[in-house]
Amino acid sequence: MRDPKIIVALDYPDAAGALDLVVQLEPALCRLKVGMELFTAAGPRLVEQLMQRGFEIFLDLKFHDIPNTVAQACKAAAALGVWMVNVHALGGRRMMEVAREGLSAYPRAPRLIAVTVLTSMSQEDLTGLGMKDSPADLVLRLAKLAQDSGMDGVVCSAQEAALLRRQCGDKFCLVTPGIRLANGVADDQSRVMTPRIAMEQGADYLVIGRPVTRAADPLQALNEMIRQAGDRV
Repeated sequence: MRDPKIIVALDYPDAAGALDLVVQLEPALCRLKVGMELFTAAGPRLVEQLMQRGFEIFLDLKFHDIPNTVAQACKAAAALGVWMVNVHALGGRRMMEVAREGLSAYPRAPRLIAVTVLTSMSQEDLTGLGMKDSPADLVLRLAKLAQDSGMDGVVCSAQEAALLRRQCGDKFCLVTPGIRLANGVADDQSRVMTPRIAMEQGADYLVIGRPVTRAADPLQALNEMIRQAGDRV
């Protein structure tokens, strides 16, 4: 059974832009991520259209609310048929546990993961929030909480992947944004890494946006990502 390791982030303001890109990609090579901007603009209908084209969808809405509200949102995502959905670990143990319980009735429930620390956040950003932890320490603390709360894995920077792999084990899923080609630019990400190193550090899935979506030839850029990631993909 195929298990593409690259997730292309559809960071578009509307369905038209996303669909223009998707027709240039192949489901056998990647999955797709639909985030807040696109989902707010285009809604479940776009997700259904993407799945009809053969793509599996990571619904990246970072649910963070009272436990029952988050559980109901996760159930709605399961009913939609997405492959993966996420919550924010800062919502706490009870919120994550109730989200897990909400998916228990679905025989083909989506993978449920938690966001730890956004890859755009630096030490300075955390200090400004009154947090004394380093990004790596906070990521580890939240990842362990997520694992104890029944999450399948976490979203983390590839820079923390090796640490989490050691501390959380081989079965804990690590989804890593902030992936750039070896000759690429960081854009607005503070903690970035190349595909090959990210996989070597223990990442399971690589979230890649602009290096593919803004490329002159998106399929060629995707294949280059796969080449750089090596035989792990």
